[in-house]
Amino acid sequence: MTTADTLAELAHTSKAWPFEEARKLLKRLEKADPAREVVFETGYGPSGLPHIGTFGEVARTSMVRHALEALKPGVKTRLVCFSDDMDGLRKVPTNVPNQELLQAALEKPLTAVPDPFGTHSSFGAHNNARLRSFLDSFGFQYEFLSATECYRSGMFDETLLRMLAVYDDVMAIILPTLGPDRRATYSPFLPISPNSGKVLQVPIEARDLAAGTIVYTDPDTGKRVETLVTGGHVKCQWKADWAMRWVALGVDYEMAGKDLIDSVTLSSKVARALGGRPPEGFNYELFLDDQGQKISKSKGNGIAVEEWLAYATPESLSLYMFQKPKTAKRLHFDVIPKAVDEYFTLLGAFHKETPQKQIENAVWHIHGGTPPQHSVPLTFGLLLNLVSASNAHTKDILWQFVKNYAPEANAEDFPELDRLIGFAIRYFEEQEKPFKVYRAPSDLERAAMLDLSERLASADASLDAEALQGIVYDVGKSHPFENLRDWFKALYEVLFGESAGPRFGSFIKAYGIDNTRALIAERLAIAKS
Repeated sequence: MTTADTLAELAHTSKAWPFEEARKLLKRLEKADPAREVVFETGYGPSGLPHIGTFGEVARTSMVRHALEALKPGVKTRLVCFSDDMDGLRKVPTNVPNQELLQAALEKPLTAVPDPFGTHSSFGAHNNARLRSFLDSFGFQYEFLSATECYRSGMFDETLLRMLAVYDDVMAIILPTLGPDRRATYSPFLPISPNSGKVLQVPIEARDLAAGTIVYTDPDTGKRVETLVTGGHVKCQWKADWAMRWVALGVDYEMAGKDLIDSVTLSSKVARALGGRPPEGFNYELFLDDQGQKISKSKGNGIAVEEWLAYATPESLSLYMFQKPKTAKRLHFDVIPKAVDEYFTLLGAFHKETPQKQIENAVWHIHGGTPPQHSVPLTFGLLLNLVSASNAHTKDILWQFVKNYAPEANAEDFPELDRLIGFAIRYFEEQEKPFKVYRAPSDLERAAMLDLSERLASADASLDAEALQGIVYDVGKSHPFENLRDWFKALYEVLFGESAGPRFGSFIKAYGIDNTRALIAERLAIAKS
């Protein structure tokens, strides 16, 4: 077992990106009170339903948090998940019901917008609940904070008054970044209209530092209004708000998307003007949909968190978030099978690795340093091919084929495999079957497949997957394929309507020799007709 001190020593040289980030924090803490709490933050804009990008930020930040705890044993940490639910609703999301309710509440704080689903006190509360429910299902350790509650409770009052005191400095930082029209009305403070309840973007006409107030003209009534900047009577423009929050909460670490690089720079300047120190962090690349477009909460063009979990394990999603965070990645349904198989491959390798290798392994970061010991003898890709070939609609049917490959396996002793079987059936029915495109074989491919069927007819039924793979390989070598990969590609395109898949010998072992021969005959007959 690796001791805390040994782990810390290994962590100092680890190349895993969470440790690289944690070492930046360690340097930040050199002159800090060793007993003080290190605050991590993630932000969420609840103008649309939570999506996987939201989860990814919490998952990745949690990985950095745990890396710091390993790097500095005994350090106190805290993760704040902050919801910007006091933002005004700028447009109606296209993926929610009762849109007329939202249309009538445009520009009001999200916690003052009716819930179109009818389950919560507001649209903001509904989306907050969705986010928290999902994060809770993953077992994240976090503290949820609502902007509405923070503003109204007075938690931000001290920093808001400081913002009022350095108002001119903040304006000098932000105004040069705005166009002439926006510059004319900009203020870091957005009053909440007592008349309409809307978040107002109006110029500030006067300030009273002693009273802690600002004066503006209400656009609906034309009357001058004096209001406190404390107690929830205003909120800040988001870049100023971000900086104000960092200072008020003492945030040490927050990551952000690549599209927010300029905003991070600007908010960091504002934080310094407020007398604070901007947090550490890095800019991750964005997720893209199947068309290569940025995923958007309001468009709903990504995969919902519930959708990924309908087809795969939570750990596979965490792995997807861990891998190459600074590289733009497609996030669509077709990435799920690969993520599942990569997770179980890494998990299988973990317990055989040295401690140094283990902390480089993604599963160490996914499971907070203590990955489980699950055994899954079949890949998700193989299970999908079995579903495709057998037309299995229930776990019981698919289990019959699984036992051909792994006779020792059963649902009770292999619960993870049982879960994967259920996921594979659903994924195939909903994400593969409707889009299957089988092609006819060429004369060369047909001859090779008939040859394979004949060789399998004389093969011993007790042969293992490796021996069966050898037969498939020998058939390919016996026919004039320009590249042996073309032979395996033909098998998958003709028999499964896929361009690639797991080792074909493993499929034969699980599906059975006779069933495989029947599948070849069926596909060749259909292609010929």
